[in-house]
Amino acid sequence: MAQDSIFTVPVTPEEINETQIVEGQMARHLGIEITAVGPDSMTATMPVDHRTIQRIGILHGGASLALAETVGSIAASYCVDREKQFIVGQEINANHLRAVRQGESSVHATATPLHLGRTSQVWDIKIRDDKGRLVCVSRFTAAVLEKRG
Repeated sequence: MAQDSIFTVPVTPEEINETQIVEGQMARHLGIEITAVGPDSMTATMPVDHRTIQRIGILHGGASLALAETVGSIAASYCVDREKQFIVGQEINANHLRAVRQGESSVHATATPLHLGRTSQVWDIKIRDDKGRLVCVSRFTAAVLEKRG
């Protein structure tokens, strides 16, 4: 286990962006990138642009959920024995608290664990705008499954 960290292996944002956020998948399409890995958290950013807004020019709630599930899933996957286990999302919910308009740059999601169990994990994800204002709160639950074969 990485020293003083919830993550089972040392990992950097650069490594994650190269190996986990790949061409052809939703996270890459939406411009999501991991920007920080702390001892007990992971942060991702996503632009508020033509890919992530709804018709009235504000951040789409579904894009916020995609950001939350992306950072939660990646963080969760680094809290298990990656040789023997993997995670899958089971449930996600969100409360949208503040609109973010196109052109206001990016939003930033930080995932921190509420529960890291043997068969499940629960993550708290807070999304903030560039000014640090809370935009959305989300809770993400993942199942921890054993690899076969």
